[in-house]
Amino acid sequence: MGASRVDSDPVSTDVEAAPTRRGDGPRGGRDAAARAAALRARVEMFAASSWPFRIAAGVLVLGVVTLALAAFDLGPAALAGGGAVAVTSTFAWALAARTGGRPVLFGGLALVLGTIAASSDSDLLRSGAALAVAVLAAVLGVMATVPAVRFVAAVRETLLALAIAAVGAMAVVGFSPAIEIARFEYATFGLALAGALTLVYRLGAGLHGLGRRGVVIVIVGGALLALTVLYAELLRRYGESGLVSSMLDVVGRVREDAGAFPRPVMSVLGVPALLWGCHMRARRRQGWWVCVFGVAGTVPVANALINPDVALSESVLAVAYGLGVGVLIGYAIIRIDVAFTGSRPRGRRSRVAEEATAVRPEPPRTAALL
Repeated sequence: MGASRVDSDPVSTDVEAAPTRRGDGPRGGRDAAARAAALRARVEMFAASSWPFRIAAGVLVLGVVTLALAAFDLGPAALAGGGAVAVTSTFAWALAARTGGRPVLFGGLALVLGTIAASSDSDLLRSGAALAVAVLAAVLGVMATVPAVRFVAAVRETLLALAIAAVGAMAVVGFSPAIEIARFEYATFGLALAGALTLVYRLGAGLHGLGRRGVVIVIVGGALLALTVLYAELLRRYGESGLVSSMLDVVGRVREDAGAFPRPVMSVLGVPALLWGCHMRARRRQGWWVCVFGVAGTVPVANALINPDVALSESVLAVAYGLGVGVLIGYAIIRIDVAFTGSRPRGRRSRVAEEATAVRPEPPRTAALL
Protein backbone atom coordinates (compact mmCIF):
# COMPACT_ATOMS: atom_id res chain seq x y z
CA MET A 1 0.00 0.00 0.00
CA GLY A 2 2.74 2.41 0.95
CA ALA A 3 4.79 1.48 -2.14
CA SER A 4 1.92 2.09 -4.47
CA ARG A 5 1.34 5.50 -2.91
CA VAL A 6 5.00 6.36 -3.38
CA ASP A 7 4.88 5.25 -7.05
CA SER A 8 1.82 7.37 -7.83
CA ASP A 9 3.19 10.56 -6.34
CA PRO A 10 5.83 11.24 -9.03
CA VAL A 11 3.29 10.74 -11.75
CA SER A 12 0.93 13.25 -10.20
CA THR A 13 3.67 15.81 -9.73
CA ASP A 14 5.05 15.45 -13.28
CA VAL A 15 1.76 16.03 -15.11
CA GLU A 16 0.81 19.72 -15.12
CA ALA A 17 -2.11 21.44 -16.86
CA ALA A 18 -1.09 23.21 -20.08
CA PRO A 19 -1.60 26.97 -19.94
CA THR A 20 -4.63 28.16 -21.88
CA ARG A 21 -4.56 31.17 -24.18
CA ARG A 22 -7.43 33.47 -25.03
CA GLY A 23 -9.10 32.32 -28.23
CA ASP A 24 -8.08 28.62 -27.87
CA GLY A 25 -10.78 26.00 -27.83
CA PRO A 26 -14.43 26.10 -28.80
CA ARG A 27 -15.22 29.03 -26.52
CA GLY A 28 -12.40 31.16 -27.98
CA GLY A 29 -13.55 30.38 -31.52
CA ARG A 30 -17.06 31.44 -30.68
CA ASP A 31 -15.78 34.70 -29.18
CA ALA A 32 -13.74 35.48 -32.31
CA ALA A 33 -16.73 34.77 -34.56
CA ALA A 34 -18.93 36.98 -32.40
CA ARG A 35 -16.42 39.82 -32.55
CA ALA A 36 -16.16 39.48 -36.34
CA ALA A 37 -19.95 39.49 -36.66
CA ALA A 38 -20.23 42.57 -34.45
CA LEU A 39 -17.58 44.38 -36.49
CA ARG A 40 -19.34 43.44 -39.72
CA ALA A 41 -22.63 44.71 -38.32
CA ARG A 42 -21.03 48.03 -37.37
CA VAL A 43 -19.54 48.41 -40.86
CA GLU A 44 -22.88 47.64 -42.50
CA MET A 45 -24.64 50.09 -40.18
CA PHE A 46 -22.13 52.79 -41.06
CA ALA A 47 -22.49 52.07 -44.78
CA ALA A 48 -26.28 52.29 -44.51
CA SER A 49 -26.14 55.61 -42.65
CA SER A 50 -25.74 59.07 -44.13
CA TRP A 51 -22.12 59.38 -43.02
CA PRO A 52 -20.50 58.04 -46.21
CA PHE A 53 -22.49 60.57 -48.22
CA ARG A 54 -21.52 63.37 -45.82
CA ILE A 55 -17.84 62.46 -46.01
CA ALA A 56 -17.95 62.26 -49.81
CA ALA A 57 -19.72 65.63 -49.97
CA GLY A 58 -17.07 67.15 -47.71
CA VAL A 59 -14.24 65.79 -49.86
CA LEU A 60 -15.98 67.11 -52.98
CA VAL A 61 -16.42 70.58 -51.50
CA LEU A 62 -12.78 70.58 -50.43
CA GLY A 63 -11.74 69.59 -53.95
CA VAL A 64 -13.86 72.32 -55.56
CA VAL A 65 -12.49 74.98 -53.21
CA THR A 66 -8.94 73.80 -53.91
CA LEU A 67 -9.51 73.93 -57.66
CA ALA A 68 -11.01 77.42 -57.37
CA LEU A 69 -7.99 78.64 -55.42
CA ALA A 70 -5.66 77.12 -58.00
CA ALA A 71 -7.60 78.79 -60.82
CA PHE A 72 -6.83 82.20 -59.31
CA ASP A 73 -3.19 81.26 -58.55
CA LEU A 74 -3.78 81.33 -54.80
CA GLY A 75 -1.52 78.83 -53.10
CA PRO A 76 1.05 76.30 -54.28
CA ALA A 77 0.92 74.69 -57.73
CA ALA A 78 0.06 71.29 -56.22
CA LEU A 79 -3.41 72.56 -55.25
CA ALA A 80 -4.79 71.96 -58.75
CA GLY A 81 -3.68 68.33 -58.83
CA GLY A 82 -4.91 67.67 -55.30
CA GLY A 83 -8.32 69.15 -56.04
CA ALA A 84 -8.60 67.16 -59.25
CA VAL A 85 -7.77 63.93 -57.41
CA ALA A 86 -10.37 64.70 -54.72
CA VAL A 87 -13.08 65.30 -57.34
CA THR A 88 -12.13 62.21 -59.36
CA SER A 89 -12.17 59.84 -56.39
CA THR A 90 -15.45 61.29 -55.11
CA PHE A 91 -17.12 60.95 -58.51
CA ALA A 92 -15.88 57.36 -58.86
CA TRP A 93 -17.24 56.54 -55.39
CA ALA A 94 -20.57 58.23 -56.12
CA LEU A 95 -21.09 56.57 -59.50
CA ALA A 96 -20.29 53.13 -58.07
CA ALA A 97 -22.64 53.72 -55.13
CA ARG A 98 -25.42 55.01 -57.40
CA THR A 99 -25.19 52.06 -59.79
CA GLY A 100 -24.93 49.34 -57.14
CA GLY A 101 -21.19 48.73 -57.49
CA ARG A 102 -18.38 48.75 -54.93
CA PRO A 103 -17.82 52.38 -54.02
CA VAL A 104 -14.92 51.82 -51.63
CA LEU A 105 -13.02 49.76 -54.19
CA PHE A 106 -13.54 52.12 -57.14
CA GLY A 107 -13.18 55.27 -55.07
CA GLY A 108 -9.91 54.01 -53.60
CA LEU A 109 -8.64 52.92 -57.01
CA ALA A 110 -9.45 56.35 -58.46
CA LEU A 111 -7.66 57.98 -55.52
CA VAL A 112 -4.48 55.95 -56.06
CA LEU A 113 -4.40 56.29 -59.85
CA GLY A 114 -5.33 59.97 -59.73
CA THR A 115 -2.57 60.69 -57.23
CA ILE A 116 -0.03 58.92 -59.43
CA ALA A 117 -1.18 60.88 -62.49
CA ALA A 118 -1.27 64.25 -60.70
CA SER A 119 2.21 63.82 -59.25
CA SER A 120 3.67 62.54 -62.52
CA ASP A 121 5.36 64.53 -65.28
CA SER A 122 3.90 62.21 -67.91
CA ASP A 123 1.52 63.95 -70.30
CA LEU A 124 -0.05 60.57 -71.08
CA LEU A 125 -0.98 59.90 -67.46
CA ARG A 126 -2.32 63.40 -66.91
CA SER A 127 -4.36 63.33 -70.10
CA GLY A 128 -5.73 59.90 -69.23
CA ALA A 129 -6.79 61.11 -65.80
CA ALA A 130 -8.45 64.17 -67.34
CA LEU A 131 -10.34 61.94 -69.78
CA ALA A 132 -11.44 59.67 -66.94
CA VAL A 133 -12.82 62.47 -64.77
CA ALA A 134 -14.63 64.03 -67.75
CA VAL A 135 -16.35 60.71 -68.50
CA LEU A 136 -17.16 60.13 -64.82
CA ALA A 137 -18.69 63.60 -64.49
CA ALA A 138 -20.76 63.24 -67.66
CA VAL A 139 -22.20 59.84 -66.73
CA LEU A 140 -22.69 60.67 -63.04
CA GLY A 141 -24.58 63.83 -64.01
CA VAL A 142 -27.17 61.68 -65.80
CA MET A 143 -27.27 58.90 -63.19
CA ALA A 144 -27.72 61.34 -60.29
CA THR A 145 -31.07 62.57 -61.59
CA VAL A 146 -34.43 61.41 -60.24
CA PRO A 147 -37.88 61.28 -61.90
CA ALA A 148 -39.60 64.64 -62.28
CA VAL A 149 -43.38 64.83 -62.18
CA ARG A 150 -43.53 68.46 -63.29
CA PHE A 151 -41.52 70.46 -65.80
CA VAL A 152 -40.01 72.68 -63.09
CA ALA A 153 -38.63 69.59 -61.36
CA ALA A 154 -37.20 68.40 -64.68
CA VAL A 155 -35.37 71.72 -65.05
CA ARG A 156 -33.96 71.26 -61.54
CA GLU A 157 -32.64 67.80 -62.42
CA THR A 158 -31.08 69.14 -65.61
CA LEU A 159 -29.34 71.92 -63.69
CA LEU A 160 -28.00 69.36 -61.23
CA ALA A 161 -26.61 67.19 -64.03
CA LEU A 162 -24.90 70.17 -65.66
CA ALA A 163 -23.52 71.35 -62.30
CA ILE A 164 -21.88 67.95 -61.74
CA ALA A 165 -20.40 68.14 -65.23
CA ALA A 166 -19.13 71.67 -64.50
CA VAL A 167 -17.26 70.41 -61.44
CA GLY A 168 -15.76 67.74 -63.68
CA ALA A 169 -14.63 70.48 -66.08
CA MET A 170 -12.68 72.11 -63.26
CA ALA A 171 -11.02 68.78 -62.43
CA VAL A 172 -10.10 68.23 -66.08
CA VAL A 173 -8.18 71.51 -66.07
CA GLY A 174 -6.67 70.61 -62.69
CA PHE A 175 -4.82 67.65 -64.23
CA SER A 176 -3.19 70.01 -66.80
CA PRO A 177 -3.61 67.62 -69.74
CA ALA A 178 -1.67 67.92 -73.02
CA ILE A 179 -4.35 67.03 -75.56
CA GLU A 180 -5.64 67.50 -79.07
CA ILE A 181 -8.98 69.14 -78.39
CA ALA A 182 -11.11 67.52 -81.11
CA ARG A 183 -9.78 64.04 -80.36
CA PHE A 184 -10.29 64.52 -76.64
CA GLU A 185 -13.89 65.65 -77.15
CA TYR A 186 -14.72 62.67 -79.36
CA ALA A 187 -13.10 60.23 -76.95
CA THR A 188 -14.94 61.70 -73.99
CA PHE A 189 -18.28 61.61 -75.77
CA GLY A 190 -17.81 58.07 -77.07
CA LEU A 191 -16.80 56.65 -73.69
CA ALA A 192 -19.54 58.52 -71.81
CA LEU A 193 -22.21 57.37 -74.28
CA ALA A 194 -20.98 53.77 -74.06
CA GLY A 195 -20.99 53.87 -70.26
CA ALA A 196 -24.45 55.42 -70.10
CA LEU A 197 -25.83 52.88 -72.58
CA THR A 198 -24.41 50.02 -70.52
CA LEU A 199 -26.02 51.29 -67.33
CA VAL A 200 -29.34 52.20 -68.96
CA TYR A 201 -29.50 48.76 -70.57
CA ARG A 202 -29.76 47.37 -67.05
CA LEU A 203 -32.01 50.11 -65.69
CA GLY A 204 -34.38 49.96 -68.67
CA ALA A 205 -34.81 46.16 -68.45
CA GLY A 206 -32.76 45.49 -71.58
CA LEU A 207 -33.77 45.92 -75.19
CA HIS A 208 -37.12 44.20 -74.66
CA GLY A 209 -38.04 47.02 -72.26
CA LEU A 210 -37.79 49.58 -75.05
CA GLY A 211 -41.21 49.10 -76.61
CA ARG A 212 -42.27 50.99 -79.71
CA ARG A 213 -41.82 54.35 -78.07
CA GLY A 214 -38.32 53.46 -76.93
CA VAL A 215 -37.28 52.26 -80.37
CA VAL A 216 -38.48 55.52 -81.93
CA ILE A 217 -36.65 57.49 -79.24
CA VAL A 218 -33.37 55.67 -79.84
CA ILE A 219 -33.64 56.06 -83.62
CA VAL A 220 -34.48 59.77 -83.46
CA GLY A 221 -31.84 60.43 -80.81
CA GLY A 222 -29.21 58.57 -82.82
CA ALA A 223 -30.14 60.53 -85.95
CA LEU A 224 -29.87 63.87 -84.12
CA LEU A 225 -26.56 62.81 -82.64
CA ALA A 226 -25.21 61.88 -86.06
CA LEU A 227 -26.35 65.19 -87.54
CA THR A 228 -24.74 67.27 -84.80
CA VAL A 229 -21.48 65.33 -85.05
CA LEU A 230 -21.55 65.78 -88.82
CA TYR A 231 -22.11 69.52 -88.34
CA ALA A 232 -19.11 69.74 -86.03
CA GLU A 233 -16.94 67.79 -88.46
CA LEU A 234 -17.96 70.07 -91.33
CA LEU A 235 -16.94 73.13 -89.35
CA ARG A 236 -13.66 71.54 -88.31
CA ARG A 237 -12.58 70.09 -91.66
CA TYR A 238 -14.02 72.51 -94.20
CA GLY A 239 -14.17 75.71 -92.24
CA GLU A 240 -11.87 77.49 -94.68
CA SER A 241 -13.78 76.50 -97.82
CA GLY A 242 -17.00 77.92 -99.19
CA LEU A 243 -18.99 74.81 -98.17
CA VAL A 244 -19.74 76.02 -94.68
CA SER A 245 -18.84 79.69 -94.97
CA SER A 246 -22.45 80.78 -94.43
CA MET A 247 -22.70 78.76 -91.22
CA LEU A 248 -19.42 80.18 -89.97
CA ASP A 249 -20.64 83.69 -90.73
CA VAL A 250 -23.74 83.11 -88.63
CA VAL A 251 -21.67 81.67 -85.78
CA GLY A 252 -19.26 84.61 -85.97
CA ARG A 253 -22.01 87.20 -85.89
CA VAL A 254 -23.70 85.56 -82.91
CA ARG A 255 -20.40 85.36 -81.05
CA GLU A 256 -19.74 89.04 -81.68
CA ASP A 257 -23.21 90.19 -80.67
CA ALA A 258 -23.99 87.78 -77.82
CA GLY A 259 -20.49 86.89 -76.63
CA ALA A 260 -20.77 83.17 -77.38
CA PHE A 261 -22.54 80.59 -79.54
CA PRO A 262 -24.45 77.68 -77.95
CA ARG A 263 -23.18 74.15 -78.44
CA PRO A 264 -25.52 72.56 -81.03
CA VAL A 265 -25.35 69.03 -79.62
CA MET A 266 -26.15 70.34 -76.16
CA SER A 267 -28.99 72.60 -77.27
CA VAL A 268 -30.72 70.27 -79.73
CA LEU A 269 -30.17 66.89 -78.06
CA GLY A 270 -28.51 66.89 -74.63
CA VAL A 271 -30.63 69.29 -72.57
CA PRO A 272 -33.98 68.27 -74.17
CA ALA A 273 -33.11 64.61 -73.53
CA LEU A 274 -32.44 65.29 -69.84
CA LEU A 275 -35.66 67.24 -69.44
CA TRP A 276 -37.88 64.81 -71.31
CA GLY A 277 -36.15 61.75 -69.86
CA CYS A 278 -36.58 62.83 -66.23
CA HIS A 279 -40.18 63.82 -66.95
CA MET A 280 -40.92 60.49 -68.64
CA ARG A 281 -39.25 58.42 -65.91
CA ALA A 282 -41.97 59.51 -63.49
CA ARG A 283 -44.43 57.77 -65.82
CA ARG A 284 -42.61 55.06 -67.82
CA ARG A 285 -39.27 53.30 -67.48
CA GLN A 286 -38.50 54.06 -71.14
CA GLY A 287 -37.51 57.48 -69.83
CA TRP A 288 -34.09 56.02 -69.06
CA TRP A 289 -33.54 55.45 -72.79
CA VAL A 290 -34.19 59.15 -73.32
CA CYS A 291 -31.85 60.11 -70.50
CA VAL A 292 -28.99 58.19 -72.09
CA PHE A 293 -28.75 60.95 -74.69
CA GLY A 294 -28.39 63.41 -71.82
CA VAL A 295 -24.63 62.80 -72.04
CA ALA A 296 -24.81 64.99 -75.15
CA GLY A 297 -25.52 67.80 -72.67
CA THR A 298 -23.13 66.86 -69.87
CA VAL A 299 -20.09 66.05 -72.03
CA PRO A 300 -19.85 69.54 -73.63
CA VAL A 301 -19.99 71.06 -70.14
CA ALA A 302 -17.28 68.71 -68.85
CA ASN A 303 -15.12 69.73 -71.83
CA ALA A 304 -16.00 73.41 -71.69
CA LEU A 305 -12.65 74.59 -70.27
CA ILE A 306 -10.14 72.51 -72.23
CA ASN A 307 -9.61 75.04 -75.02
CA PRO A 308 -7.12 77.68 -73.79
CA ASP A 309 -7.99 79.95 -76.73
CA VAL A 310 -11.58 80.40 -75.49
CA ALA A 311 -12.10 82.79 -72.60
CA LEU A 312 -13.83 81.61 -69.44
CA SER A 313 -16.67 84.10 -69.94
CA GLU A 314 -17.36 82.78 -73.45
CA SER A 315 -17.36 79.18 -72.20
CA VAL A 316 -19.86 80.03 -69.47
CA LEU A 317 -22.08 81.97 -71.88
CA ALA A 318 -22.02 79.12 -74.41
CA VAL A 319 -23.25 76.70 -71.74
CA ALA A 320 -25.90 79.16 -70.55
CA TYR A 321 -27.18 79.77 -74.08
CA GLY A 322 -27.22 76.06 -74.81
CA LEU A 323 -29.21 75.47 -71.63
CA GLY A 324 -31.73 78.17 -72.52
CA VAL A 325 -32.33 76.90 -76.05
CA GLY A 326 -32.49 73.31 -74.82
CA VAL A 327 -35.07 74.16 -72.14
CA LEU A 328 -37.35 75.71 -74.76
CA ILE A 329 -37.05 72.67 -77.02
CA GLY A 330 -37.53 70.29 -74.11
CA TYR A 331 -40.64 72.12 -72.93
CA ALA A 332 -42.19 71.83 -76.39
CA ILE A 333 -41.39 68.09 -76.56
CA ILE A 334 -42.88 67.43 -73.12
CA ARG A 335 -46.07 69.31 -73.95
CA ILE A 336 -46.45 67.34 -77.18
CA ASP A 337 -45.77 64.06 -75.35
CA VAL A 338 -48.36 64.83 -72.66
CA ALA A 339 -50.89 65.91 -75.30
CA PHE A 340 -50.63 62.60 -77.13
CA THR A 341 -50.22 60.22 -74.19
CA GLY A 342 -51.99 62.01 -71.33
CA SER A 343 -55.67 62.41 -70.61
CA ARG A 344 -57.76 63.65 -73.52
CA PRO A 345 -59.34 66.74 -71.91
CA ARG A 346 -57.14 69.82 -72.18
CA GLY A 347 -56.45 72.51 -69.60
CA ARG A 348 -54.93 72.94 -66.18
CA ARG A 349 -57.30 70.50 -64.47
CA SER A 350 -56.40 67.66 -66.81
CA ARG A 351 -52.68 68.47 -66.40
CA VAL A 352 -53.00 68.26 -62.61
CA ALA A 353 -54.84 64.95 -62.95
CA GLU A 354 -52.10 63.61 -65.22
CA GLU A 355 -49.38 64.64 -62.78
CA ALA A 356 -51.25 62.92 -59.96
CA THR A 357 -50.99 59.59 -61.81
CA ALA A 358 -47.23 59.94 -62.37
CA VAL A 359 -46.22 57.71 -59.49
CA ARG A 360 -43.60 55.37 -60.98
CA PRO A 361 -41.20 54.68 -58.07
CA GLU A 362 -37.41 54.95 -58.19
CA PRO A 363 -34.84 54.87 -55.40
CA PRO A 364 -33.96 58.28 -53.90
CA ARG A 365 -30.95 60.22 -55.13
CA THR A 366 -28.56 58.90 -52.49
CA ALA A 367 -29.62 55.25 -52.89
CA ALA A 368 -28.45 52.65 -55.40
CA LEU A 369 -30.47 52.31 -58.58
CA LEU A 370 -29.60 48.63 -58.99
